[in-house]
Amino acid sequence: MKSAIIEQDMEKIAKNISDISGKLSGKTLLITGGAGFLGNYFIGVIDYLNNASLEKPCRIISVDNFSTGVKYRIEEGPNFRAIRHNIKDTIRIDEPVHFIIHAAGIASPKFYRELRIETIDVATLGTKNALELAKDKKVESMLYFSSSEVYGDPAPESVPSPETYAGNVSCTGPRANYDESKRLGETYCIAYYETLGVPVKMVRPFNVFGPGMRFDDYRVIPNFVSHMMQGKPLPLYGGGSHTRTFCYITDAMTGFFKVLLSNYNGEPFNVGNDNNEITMKQLAMIIAELFDPSLKMDEIRGLNDAYSMADPKRRCPDLAKIRTKLNYNPQVDIRAGLKRFMDWARENYRESR
Repeated sequence: MKSAIIEQDMEKIAKNISDISGKLSGKTLLITGGAGFLGNYFIGVIDYLNNASLEKPCRIISVDNFSTGVKYRIEEGPNFRAIRHNIKDTIRIDEPVHFIIHAAGIASPKFYRELRIETIDVATLGTKNALELAKDKKVESMLYFSSSEVYGDPAPESVPSPETYAGNVSCTGPRANYDESKRLGETYCIAYYETLGVPVKMVRPFNVFGPGMRFDDYRVIPNFVSHMMQGKPLPLYGGGSHTRTFCYITDAMTGFFKVLLSNYNGEPFNVGNDNNEITMKQLAMIIAELFDPSLKMDEIRGLNDAYSMADPKRRCPDLAKIRTKLNYNPQVDIRAGLKRFMDWARENYRESR
């Protein structure tokens, strides 16, 4: 089912990158994790550009093993090829590739605590395989999806967190298989850039949300909305005092494309929204204010140890670097983003159950 909300998002993102999207004309872009939340947005934006503005279409190759991906929103055809493959295994592509986006990963603590080794493999072996392909194909640019989790649980003086902050991360804790493998993925990227000249960039997303997220992945916004739509109290882990900032998908995708199509090789960039650091209890109150004043909250133990024992207390990006170098400025505030997510959720929640 086509979503008017998602179609509007695609148009908005395409407009935001209209000054640089021409670089994709006539090229081939390979994306890992294309069936996931972010992957589907990348594919959707390029499909929109193909129909609306590019002189020659950009061919998309998506690689996904559907461990957590859902489905594609467009059909295979001359400009879209889907390959079912686990990127932890070597991949061979029998055609030119000009851009690579390595977005495959297991980002929800619900899933990465169940799929511990798979999470490590995709961020390390998968990253190495993507870098090897980038080297062999002599790509113009590769984008590696790291995570704001590389900062771990930062000290107060390191919030907002700049890209230069080294992080406060446990190598043995409940989040280590995700956090540390993302950090090692960045190390791989730097090594391939500095020794082999692979033009790779890294993005560290901060709590991106929007239509297309799985309702069952237990990240906070879809989790709250899922509970609300079932008439259940909103679950607050750790008393709801931990803070996050939230970045609506159109702002995040604009940032991702800006980094991919830039010349800042071998560098990490924070991508997020720095204007709305709020506690989870405040987020629950905003959702109640916007959608259902009768909503109750329930302070409970986290789903697993990654929530109850090791949830970072604060998370907020320093965006000075991406603002200065790439003119990135998030535009969608938390309330506007939540309203768009809720409009989509009302259309799609029943179908997902």
